Amino acid sequence: MEAEIQKYNPHKIDIGAVFSFRPKDHRTVSVFTPKEKELVFDIDMTDYDEVRTCCSGADICGNCWKFMTIAVKILDAALREDFGYQHLLWVYSGRRGVHCWVCDADARALSQTSRSALAEYLQIIRGGDNQSKKVNITSNKLHPAVGRADVICQEYFKEVCIDDQDMLGNKERWTKFLALIPDQSFRESLEKLMPQCSNSLERWVIIEKEIDQLVAKGQMDYKKGMRPHLISEIVLQHLYPRLDINVSKGLNHLLKSPFCIHPKTGRVCVCFDPDKADEFDPAKVPTISQLAEEINEYNANKANEGKVNIAEYKKTSLKEPVAIFEKFLAGLSKENNMRRREENDAKLDF
Repeated sequence: MEAEIQKYNPHKIDIGAVFSFRPKDHRTVSVFTPKEKELVFDIDMTDYDEVRTCCSGADICGNCWKFMTIAVKILDAALREDFGYQHLLWVYSGRRGVHCWVCDADARALSQTSRSALAEYLQIIRGGDNQSKKVNITSNKLHPAVGRADVICQEYFKEVCIDDQDMLGNKERWTKFLALIPDQSFRESLEKLMPQCSNSLERWVIIEKEIDQLVAKGQMDYKKGMRPHLISEIVLQHLYPRLDINVSKGLNHLLKSPFCIHPKTGRVCVCFDPDKADEFDPAKVPTISQLAEEINEYNANKANEGKVNIAEYKKTSLKEPVAIFEKFLAGLSKENNMRRREENDAKLDF
């Protein structure tokens, strides 16, 4: 494979499904269908443009990258705790998002119908650009998965939305924010209170207090869309993962390979540890030119120590991401070996 990559020098590498026949033979066979594929998730920062104020489009910064951190924590917990998946590989897309590869055998074998059901289960933000309120919790009690996500989002909300994004910083922003309040009269009363405050935090404290008072008094008007979990709906709409579920639903969708080079940024699509998502900084991800410089610098520093047989990547900042990848592969290999033993044992049973 290494020889073939060096021979063809591809611009980038995409990975798809395992098919019923070799891909090169697809025109010579009557039935050419995808048999299995990793369950994949794609989260792109551009989908957060309506809730971030620091950047837009392909631009990212340390403040808005926190949206990705939250998405990783929520999705990783849901896939592990709700579905029991263990072999999850998280990869930086190389530009403005993250990919998750779920590689458990059961996940790879999922049909398109099952993938669609799973993706829909994880999708709670619904509605187009013309719809202001996109999270609606109709039950009196939060679903455990939504409750878990709400806890994570509440932990970050003030830091990300109020401090970093300053979402209530001026009239234009608080008007957009208050559009999530379904009751017009209540919304108008909140709008009158906003000019009395000097910053976003004070305005959020008032909004939260007024909603809590309505809930405590039992004055939420269900007919007007006012429900007890209104604060959670607002928080989740701003911070819950915005998934491109069509990527997850289909078996024919291609996704960039881990460790390939993003053609526009030159950055490596590195693996990272979801448990350390807070520490991941896309600005520090190496480019291919930086890797070449690191190898040259390492070789220059070790020139007087004699020739040492060491893999090239270990001379660079790719050492840790590759270690994460190798640990992931070891766990996957262990599971595959166990499954083979179980299948062989089953054949020996009389």
